Amino acid sequence: MYKPSASSLTEEAHTNDLHAWLSEQHHGLRTFRIFQQKLETLGRDHPAQRGLCRLLSNLVGSYVEAFDEAPLPVEVANDAYHRLLTLVASLDLHGDADRRLADINRVATCELWQ
Repeated sequence: MYKPSASSLTEEAHTNDLHAWLSEQHHGLRTFRIFQQKLETLGRDHPAQRGLCRLLSNLVGSYVEAFDEAPLPVEVANDAYHRLLTLVASLDLHGDADRRLADINRVATCELWQ
């Protein structure tokens, strides 16, 4: 029987916290910037998740850069927000190595817009 360690419970709580926080936000660029800051903190506090956090941050960062000085259509913003929310909900930070690798690969191939 699987019994999660204290660190995996903390990681799961952080993923749930990220999803809970994100689910209560507006779909604007500011939300994505703050999300990047939260990922930086999570990666710093939980080194085992640093790679996943970096990939997520890069994904979000490319979206922010693409629309930073340009008009952001509401439909694009809404779609990107929902894709990110779905992606974060699908992550399992306390999964086995195969599951974690699958999560990393899914993030690496994800596009928030286009």
